[in-house]
Amino acid sequence: MKVQDLRAEAKVDSLELVIKEKGPARDFSSRSGSTGKVCDAKAVDDENQEVSVSLWNDEIERVQANDRIRITNGWAREWRGNLQVSAGRYGKLEVLR
Repeated sequence: MKVQDLRAEAKVDSLELVIKEKGPARDFSSRSGSTGKVCDAKAVDDENQEVSVSLWNDEIERVQANDRIRITNGWAREWRGNLQVSAGRYGKLEVLR
């Protein structure tokens, strides 16, 4: 799967990206009352197409700029006009070495 194949509100089967930059982590609290941290990152695929990646909690520390990652069973959505991907609650984010 490539960035150009992504559609908002659709599942992400498997997507490999390189993290270009990470923003600052910030605290969040959900409607259900859970809390944690989230960080926005910019990433590109092999064709240099850019997409935003949401990193959650322990993913923030595991993923650094220039890391190659694979998101499996994740999701894509549009947020403030930008397409965003994440492993989410049920997916998997791997840092590839």
